[in-house]
Amino acid sequence: MTYLKTFLACLFLVANVAIAADTKKIVLISGTPSHPPGMHEFRAGCLLFQKCLADMPGIEVQVYSNGWPTRVTASGKEDANEVLADASAILIYCDGGQGHPAIRPERVKVIDALAAKGVGLGFAHYGVEVPKGDPAEAMQRWMGGNYEHLYSVNPMWKPEYTQFPDHPITRGVKPFGTHDEWYFNMRWAPSTNGLTPILVATPSDTVRKGPYVYPQGPYPHIIAQSGRPEIMMWALERPDGGRGFGFTGGHTHATWGNPNQRKVLLNALLWLAKVEVPPGGVDSSVSDADLAQNLDPKTKK
Repeated sequence: MTYLKTFLACLFLVANVAIAADTKKIVLISGTPSHPPGMHEFRAGCLLFQKCLADMPGIEVQVYSNGWPTRVTASGKEDANEVLADASAILIYCDGGQGHPAIRPERVKVIDALAAKGVGLGFAHYGVEVPKGDPAEAMQRWMGGNYEHLYSVNPMWKPEYTQFPDHPITRGVKPFGTHDEWYFNMRWAPSTNGLTPILVATPSDTVRKGPYVYPQGPYPHIIAQSGRPEIMMWALERPDGGRGFGFTGGHTHATWGNPNQRKVLLNALLWLAKVEVPPGGVDSSVSDADLAQNLDPKTKK
């Protein structure tokens, strides 16, 4: 009997190790607080995504707040390997521009190394904007495009998403629209091979003429494209075997209460980690109380 118990215990241990080995780790990196309450709630958004994926088998979701998840070594150098080395996918939802947490040269090297291993890389809202030059080239390697200051635009508007491509990210997503700061007119990589538009809508002439959030515009090159459909979310199959996506909405935290906006992002996280997206997409339920949790303490402006 003792032998049988030991044998069964070993089988149980081996099974658990096998399950753990198959588990995909998704890292959500939220930026530091910014903007008035209810806007740029990166931490609350990431914790909400974690809650929505809590019962999804085969994945582990970890959230790291306030920017780049680093451990400082005795020599004073950054070491993100402990956090990121075994990640299958990483989402960065943060403020961008010059302060983007991923664009320091030493961090670009870390992400390039992860991408070379096939790690999925996603960026949301302001996190898709970086300066021209090396940062933009890196973003284009990782996800196929980026927001470029004075070339892309950021109006507050309500695109209506009515048609979707046949792609795992769009499984179960129904037509929807949310009023938010949806960026468009991205700067695309020289080659768009492997890039699939996910959320596409056509801005009205009024939207094209602005005002944009900053700078207010209007920009002649945006007005000149009247009637052209624009891409607000896209997915990339990278040559290195990894995946990437960009999502330009998510300025206003309340928009995550929309089940279809939430589903397309949650589906994208699974796809990024190379986890099979369910036929009907990721189902989740979010209440007003859920949306009110984990908001950053901010002073109203």
